[in-house]
Amino acid sequence: MRPSKPIILLVAIVTGALLVFCATYRLAAVKAASDIRAAGERQLQIIALDLASILEKFETLPFALGFQADVRQALEHPDDQAVIQRLNAALKTIQRQSKVVSIYMMDRNGKTLASSNWDQAISFIGRDFGFRPYFREAMRGGAGRFYGIGNASSEPGYFIAQPIYRLPSEPGKGAPIGVMAVKVDLSEFEHTWRSSDDPITLVDHSGVVFLSNRSAWKYHSLQPLDPGMQQELAGTHQYADRIITPVSTMPPAMRSGFGEHIERNIERQGWRLMLFPSQQRIHRVALLWSMWVGLLIAVAVISIWALYQRRRRLQEQIESRDALRRAAEELDAMITVRTEELMQANRDIETKYGRLKQTESLLRTTQNELVQAGKLTMLGQMAGGVTHELSQPLAAIRAFADNAVKFLARGQPGQVEENLQHISEASAHMGKIIAQLRGFARKNGETIAPVDLQKSIEAATLLLRNEFEQRQVQLLIEIADQVQIVGDAVRTEQVLLNLLRNALEAVDTADRKEVSVRLTRAAGMAVITIHDSGPGIDARAAEHLFEPFFTTKSSSKGLGLGLAISSSIVQAMDGQLSARNHAGGGAEFVVRLPVTQE
Repeated sequence: MRPSKPIILLVAIVTGALLVFCATYRLAAVKAASDIRAAGERQLQIIALDLASILEKFETLPFALGFQADVRQALEHPDDQAVIQRLNAALKTIQRQSKVVSIYMMDRNGKTLASSNWDQAISFIGRDFGFRPYFREAMRGGAGRFYGIGNASSEPGYFIAQPIYRLPSEPGKGAPIGVMAVKVDLSEFEHTWRSSDDPITLVDHSGVVFLSNRSAWKYHSLQPLDPGMQQELAGTHQYADRIITPVSTMPPAMRSGFGEHIERNIERQGWRLMLFPSQQRIHRVALLWSMWVGLLIAVAVISIWALYQRRRRLQEQIESRDALRRAAEELDAMITVRTEELMQANRDIETKYGRLKQTESLLRTTQNELVQAGKLTMLGQMAGGVTHELSQPLAAIRAFADNAVKFLARGQPGQVEENLQHISEASAHMGKIIAQLRGFARKNGETIAPVDLQKSIEAATLLLRNEFEQRQVQLLIEIADQVQIVGDAVRTEQVLLNLLRNALEAVDTADRKEVSVRLTRAAGMAVITIHDSGPGIDARAAEHLFEPFFTTKSSSKGLGLGLAISSSIVQAMDGQLSARNHAGGGAEFVVRLPVTQE
C-alpha cells in the first residue's frame, strides 16, 4: 500500500524541523563558545593585571631591606646578639606595616640569622633554607622568585629574595654575603576567584596547580609528571613532598569542569593563569536557542495541522451523525433483548433464593434438634449422679425433720430452729441442682445475652461434681480473668459439659486422674482451656475429631455428636474450638470466644 499524503507531509515536516533544530544548535554552540571564550580572556586579563600589581608591589621590598644599617653588621658579626635583636625588631615592624607573611635574612650558606617571626613557635632563626631555588638564584646575583609550601610553617606562599653585598654603595660587585627574603600570601586571590562559576587555576612551570578556586585541584598536575620533574620537586620540597598526581585521575565529581581551557602567561614568574569555561553553559545556550527555534517551528506546524484537522473534523462530523443514528437503532434492539434476559435472570435468582432460605431454615431446625438431643443424652448420662446428689439432701431433710419433732416434744425450740435451718439449706441446694437441670434441658431459641463465663464453668462443674467424686478424678479450676461474652448461656454450658465429660472418660485408665479448667483473656478473646491427664489424642483420630458421628468409643457410650455439636455452637458464637496434645501429656481442648466490648 502506498502511504497517504498526510503521512508523507508529516514525515517531511518532522524531518525538516529536526534538520533546522540541529543546525540551530550547532551554530548557537559555536557562537556561545566564542562569546564565552572572549569573556574568559577578558576575565583572565583582569586577573593577570591584578596579580602582577600585587607581585610588583613587593618585588623591591627585599632589595630595599638589604640597605638596613644592621644587616651587614649582623652578617659580619652573627654572634652579636644586640645587633641581631635590633634587626629582628626592625624586620617585625616592617612585616606588620607591609602586611607580608614574614621577612628573614640568611647568610651565604642559607642559615637564617634574623627573622620577623623570631619570637614565635615557628621562628625561622637558625633554619637552613639553602636548598630553596630562590636562595640559589639570589646567591647567583639575581632575584629569586618561588612559590611553595613553607618548610617550617607548612603554610604556602610566594617567596621573593634579593642578594646582599658587602659594599652598599656598589651593589652587584663581588659575591653576595647574604640573602634577604620576603614571603607573600596569595590565598586572597583564591577567595576572589570563588565568585566565578568556572574553574580558575594558577600553574607553575612544572604544570602543578598551586592556586585555584577548586580546592580539590590544588597540588595536582595538569599532565603526568616525568621522573626528572618529580625528582626536582622532591629536592626543593616545593610542595612539602606531596605525591603529585594528575587532575585526570581524580574521581569524576571532583574533576568536574576540567578540560578545554584558555590561559595567559605570567612571564616573570614562569606561571600560567588558566580558566576552564563551562561546557555545560555552552550546551545550555545552544539548547535554549534551539528550543526557541523549535518552539517557532512547532507553532507553525501545529497551526497547519489544526487547519488540516478542522477540515477532517467537519467531514467526520457528517459521517459520525450517520453512524450514531445506526448505532442508536442497534442499541435499542440490543437493550430490549438484554432487558428480557435480565428479567428472566432475576426471576431465576428469586426462585433460588427462596429455596436457599428454606434449606437454611431446615438446617437451623435440624441443628437445634441435634443440640436438644445432645442435651437430653447428656441428661441421661448425668441422671445417676443427679439422683445421688438429690438423695443425700433428701435423707438429711428427713433426719433433721425427725429430730425437730423430738426436740419440739422435749421443749427445746433452739434445737428445733437449728434443724429447720439445716432443712432450708438442703432444700436450697436441691433447688439449685434442679434449676440447673431444668435450664439445661429446656429447648430454647437462640437467646443472645451477656454470659459470665465463670458462672458457666461453675454451673457445668456442679452438674458433674458427683461423677468426678465417684471416679476419684481431681478437678482444678483456675479463673485468671473475669470475662463476659455475648451468646447463649445454656449452649455455652452444654459445650463445657461435653468437653468435661470427654475429659472424665479420657482419664479413666490413667494413673494420675486430673482435669483442669482455666479461663483467661488474650487478644480480645476469652480462652477456656480444658486439659486432662489421659493418653492424649490419636494422630489418626485428630483429623476427624469434630466430624458428626465420628467416635473412638463403643456404640453404647456415644454416637459421636458431642464434639461436632460443640464445635457448631462455638462457631455460631463467632468462636473457635480446637484440640491438641499437651506437651506435658494428655489432651487439651481450647475454646476461644470474642469478649464483650465495654
